[in-house]
Amino acid sequence: MLVDAKKAGDIPDEQLIYMSTGSQGEPMAVLSRMANLEHQIELGRGDTVILASSLIPGNENAVYRVIDGLTKLGANVVHKGNAKVHVSGHAAAGELLYCYNILRPRNVLPVHGEHRHLYANAKLAMASGIPEENIVLGQDGTVVDLRDGKAEVVGQLDIGYVYVDGSSVGEITDADLKDRRILAEEGFISIFVAIDAQTGKVIVGPEIQARGFAEDDAIFDDIKPKILSALKDAAENGTRDTHAYSQVVRRTVGRWVGTKIRRRPMIVPVVIEA
Repeated sequence: MLVDAKKAGDIPDEQLIYMSTGSQGEPMAVLSRMANLEHQIELGRGDTVILASSLIPGNENAVYRVIDGLTKLGANVVHKGNAKVHVSGHAAAGELLYCYNILRPRNVLPVHGEHRHLYANAKLAMASGIPEENIVLGQDGTVVDLRDGKAEVVGQLDIGYVYVDGSSVGEITDADLKDRRILAEEGFISIFVAIDAQTGKVIVGPEIQARGFAEDDAIFDDIKPKILSALKDAAENGTRDTHAYSQVVRRTVGRWVGTKIRRRPMIVPVVIEA
């Protein structure tokens, strides 16, 4: 019997079963919010939570965090790891072969899975007597034309990820995400240098600022002479382009940070002519 959630509080706990989202540890799903005490449904000692699902690769940490949170609240968590509570929704090889033999399709287009899964599915189709030329293995963006009872690949669209970033959609790129990961994990170093436009001699700097770097700024005193030396050598070799000087600074600082501190922060050199 289904009851209104608002009336569930008047029913004894042993007579209630809640069905909720969150079996893959999604942070905003109901189960995660209950584990974090951020939901109107409160779990406690004596309650049983059944995760009738299997782990999707990549979600392990999120799921285990939810299980840990529920366990800390006193709930008994039953999942695939400690009980037989999940039956896969994906057909096994024998079941697929059984379906092929019943349906006897003219064409086969395996879907849903990695390429190795699609290939295994195709092999089963061939084992059931379907000609190899009538089996299409596609990927995201593959255009398949079905004409006169024959399926064939006729094109490939460039299909990629569309990133949603705040109010902007599709404007952020993989390069932007890479920069954000570097900033989050490794930190940021900026180096400012002013040089004489005619001689390449350093007039001001190098001035170094770091963010997200645990070390004291005094550690950069070791690299400043190396930067000056590298810029001097570049000037003596005829370098007069500020971009080239910037690359010299980037390489010098990058090698030093990599060998001395074992880090790979984002390095932003700023070289101006004076």
